[in-house]
Amino acid sequence: MLRIRCIKLENKQCPLYRKCGGCQLQNMDYARQLEWKQNRTRKLLGKFGKIEPILGMKNPYYYRNKVQAAFAQDRRGNIVSGVYQSSTHRVVPVKSCLTEDQTADKIMATVRQLLKSFKLHPYDERTERGFLRHVLVKRGFQSGQVMVVLVASNSIFPAKKFTAALCQKHPEITTVLLNINRHHTSMVLGEQEKVLYGPGYIEDTLCGCRFRISAKSFYQINPVQCEVLYSKAMEYAQLTGKESVIDAYCGIGTIGMVAAKKAGQVLGIELNRDAVRDAAANARQNGLHNIHFVCADATDYLTEMTEEGIRPDVVFMDPPRAGSTERFLLSLSELAPQRVVYISCNPETQARDLQYLCELGYAVQKIQPVDMFPHTNHVECVALMSRVKD
Repeated sequence: MLRIRCIKLENKQCPLYRKCGGCQLQNMDYARQLEWKQNRTRKLLGKFGKIEPILGMKNPYYYRNKVQAAFAQDRRGNIVSGVYQSSTHRVVPVKSCLTEDQTADKIMATVRQLLKSFKLHPYDERTERGFLRHVLVKRGFQSGQVMVVLVASNSIFPAKKFTAALCQKHPEITTVLLNINRHHTSMVLGEQEKVLYGPGYIEDTLCGCRFRISAKSFYQINPVQCEVLYSKAMEYAQLTGKESVIDAYCGIGTIGMVAAKKAGQVLGIELNRDAVRDAAANARQNGLHNIHFVCADATDYLTEMTEEGIRPDVVFMDPPRAGSTERFLLSLSELAPQRVVYISCNPETQARDLQYLCELGYAVQKIQPVDMFPHTNHVECVALMSRVKD
């Protein structure tokens, strides 16, 4: 009998389930979803050892603190916003979503109304005309702060009046930014950014630490389950207050700063300059003096550390869905930390990377799946690896 950490919930149905394609498992009740994810994790990672029972949510709805919507016009000329239909760039109109923050859904509705009243048009990829491409909303679930990012093809619009009207309708908004993306690309955010209102970032609290979050910074979209995930990662790291720790792919420093409360020294490595800037500010704000960050390629930096004879005790790694690279894993094995805590949102690439690390002298000790993305087929896993031979 599978043990899951959740409560029985009435199954809710989304009318856009088949068109959107975002919630692949919504045809199952939540208990069945967790069972499906447990079996998938066991199939992919079971060869490395026992898979712990998946940790599910008590309330697996409206958990996304980041909502991103594309804007377009339908055949009747009405302004719509929503998600791209699977494998297309056709916008499926979404007025409310069972996984998205409800505040963000209301803000999207207001933006649609304001576009019409200000006589602004959504961007058309075919004609390359129009103003608004996307809207990004981030909300701190603990702080209540809200960021709105208007992603546009140009900056020609009445910014002050538009922003004032938006904030009057939604006083919970604490900052508004204009991001310019002129390129014909699938990337949402462009390089040029301008603050229209507020400080240009929001803050939120996670695992007892306060974090600054900018438009381009990565921050876990499910803060409730993120605390569950990070607590398990800290348990696996076995920190006593003396260890030297590396947080590779550190982003805005979330894992590293949580670890800094229990470790001796922590180094965060991140290639995104915006994220490194936020990470440094986060450390200062939380009064953590035993952690610092470098803007560098993690593989190159680990290689330099090896050449300098530096040997950390623990390495946290949380790579993107594509997983790590053989070059990084080789550099990691040459650095020879006693423990590696590998967090992954893709058990397929994690299985590949764990196998390679096993060939380089490590053994998998524990694997814990966590349901970070209810109703989707994604599953997050944290694995503990220990050095067993040189």
